[in-house]
Amino acid sequence: MGEFIGAIDQGTTSTRFIIFDRNGNMVGVDQKEHRQIYPKPGWVEHDPEEIWLNTQEVIRGALAKTGIRGSDLAALGVTNQRETTILWNRKTGKPFHHAVVWQCMRTADICKALTAEAGQDRFRHLTGLPVATYFSGPKIQWILNHVPAARAAAGKGEALFGTVETWIIWWLTGGPAGGAHVTDVTNASRTLLMNLHTLDWDDQLLEAMEIPRQILPRIVPSSDRHIWGQTLPSGPLGAEVPVCGALGDQQAAMVGQACFETGEAKNTYGTGCFLLLHTGHTPVRSTHGLITTVAYQMADQKPAYCLEGSVAIAGALVQWLRDNLGLISHAAEIETLAAQVEDNGGIYFVPAFSGLFAPYWRSDARGVIVGMTRYVNKAHIARAVLEATAYQTRDIVEAMNRDSGVALQKLKVDGGMVYNDLLMQFQADTLKVPVIRPKIAETTALGAAYAAGLAAGFWSGLEDLSRNWASDRTWDPVMPDDHRERGYEGWKKAVQKSLGWAA
Repeated sequence: MGEFIGAIDQGTTSTRFIIFDRNGNMVGVDQKEHRQIYPKPGWVEHDPEEIWLNTQEVIRGALAKTGIRGSDLAALGVTNQRETTILWNRKTGKPFHHAVVWQCMRTADICKALTAEAGQDRFRHLTGLPVATYFSGPKIQWILNHVPAARAAAGKGEALFGTVETWIIWWLTGGPAGGAHVTDVTNASRTLLMNLHTLDWDDQLLEAMEIPRQILPRIVPSSDRHIWGQTLPSGPLGAEVPVCGALGDQQAAMVGQACFETGEAKNTYGTGCFLLLHTGHTPVRSTHGLITTVAYQMADQKPAYCLEGSVAIAGALVQWLRDNLGLISHAAEIETLAAQVEDNGGIYFVPAFSGLFAPYWRSDARGVIVGMTRYVNKAHIARAVLEATAYQTRDIVEAMNRDSGVALQKLKVDGGMVYNDLLMQFQADTLKVPVIRPKIAETTALGAAYAAGLAAGFWSGLEDLSRNWASDRTWDPVMPDDHRERGYEGWKKAVQKSLGWAA
């Protein structure tokens, strides 16, 4: 057996290949960004072929940097931006359309039609999800409705659908020459097409969205001893390596954070912000605007479920401050700028650029800055940008506490923003719980590596993975209660001002 595990981390803005050793330490990495395509306001696309090319490049790059060979890898796992939707030709591998990204709002009319009779919770009893532009099913329907070649190919059995892990696994294992067409249960649970109880595609859902079953991949466990396929010796690894682990990025971070017990929670601060709470082996239905989803399924075991709160805009707001306003040159500069002032100067920034996700689910919301006076300067704006991420997280924690009946005791955190000390301290303060960053911060890729490694016998069980987890830094809350609650009241008033802007 090889000495290492490889993980492809295909995110919203870039693709990485990371190599891990048996202790979960990162021993090699390569990364490449891909284009963000905005054809219309609120529309977001990626080029699937560019993503596959980048995937091959970063695999070769990480191997070249480390001197590790593909044959040194015991297995390969994949983690991915979830919900992003690709339809392609089974025979040629050519996409029928750019990938429609999870943030994209183009399916608003489809979602409005789906909710006309029974409301946003029409399918929640089956899927755990509200009807929203976020999920893949309406995106598939949009492509089939607007790309005649896709609809024709789907009717003839020549079209394939996949979220991005499905697309990459298909190419890794042969593509048009017999590539494996699979999706793991966590990604399938984000399509609005899978029954959360049977873990299979549901005919009622397929009929409602006019989606033919034959285009859908086979649903498999996140970690699968029945390997889906081998990489090709002619491919970027230059060797046959089993592909047997996959998780949507937020569930992968949960596995990487070793959140294997009921009541454990993690928050990932990336382009968006995603807080997941482990609820055990029975799905808990949310009545407070959260998503019920699959946390992971290991081999032949029962699936674990979680409640999730999804924030569309977190790190993306820092990018916006950099790229659209030019207030900073590099994302890391926001902490220095924000630290120049003691507080937000009375302003709040609600970043509802593509509506508000959990717990509001309001596609009619738009971004607002409220409380402006002549006293406010760019440092106050920078601080309000960081505070927006923390306040959106508190919205979700409040909903989780009500849904689960258990108050959050601590929060494990990961993602690019966890190296911002000002944000992490404010997060601990506004939640009034300790915030803990792990020593191995690449938890998303690590989760995918763990899924593949468990399937291949590289690690023996979840206990092995829990032993690898260790704390790097903890932020304890220090803010006075009255200050904390006054700030949160201001945030809730600001959210109300963001609603109802778009028809």
